[in-house]
Amino acid sequence: MNRAKMEAGILQDGGAQGVIVENFGDSPFRTGRVDPETVAAMTLAVEHVRGAVSIPVGINMLRNDAISALGVAVATGSEFIRVNVHYGVMATDEGIVEGEAHETTRRRRSLNADVQILADVLVKHAEPMGQKDIGLVAQETTRRALADGLIVSGPATGQPTNSFDVSVVRRAVPDGFVLVGSGINDHNVWRILEHADGAIVGTSLKKEGIVTNPVDPERVSRLAEIFASMP
Repeated sequence: MNRAKMEAGILQDGGAQGVIVENFGDSPFRTGRVDPETVAAMTLAVEHVRGAVSIPVGINMLRNDAISALGVAVATGSEFIRVNVHYGVMATDEGIVEGEAHETTRRRRSLNADVQILADVLVKHAEPMGQKDIGLVAQETTRRALADGLIVSGPATGQPTNSFDVSVVRRAVPDGFVLVGSGINDHNVWRILEHADGAIVGTSLKKEGIVTNPVDPERVSRLAEIFASMP
């Protein structure tokens, strides 16, 4: 909990406009619902983080438990959730993961929850079992699955997102909110973010660029300065 609070504070002080709390340490992940103790621990962690920062806080319940993430968001007053497979079916190392947009959006409505859904489009560490056209998937994730924003990522954590994929998604949803979900660093940020509204950054902000290391304040500030200089 202390590390979560400390790193959230470093991110905010360095210029981040939001943070995501996720159960990244639970790897290898399971499909379906997480255990009750995971929900409890995540709720406590998010409460600590929200007490440490004033920027928006989101929840990603790995591998793909959007309902539990939504519950944590509602209980803690958090602003958004990230859903790795909101729409469609993906083959992953954990097994087959099916989107539950129908359940997540109805539960959000029944709870009268002001929680945004940021959905991955053909998420990393997975292969689609259906439609592979990323532009069409982006449109359907927004229009049929009612996602509030889209996330475009590379093939794996820390690996660069294909800038062409981002441009295809932008053309498919020209008025949509599009984030880059992996591989952003201070060397490629200009090229990859040309067609996006922002990015979710993790690995490149850690000491030595190793995802399990603590957040490096200098790396955060350096990347935030680049973001601030972009039009």
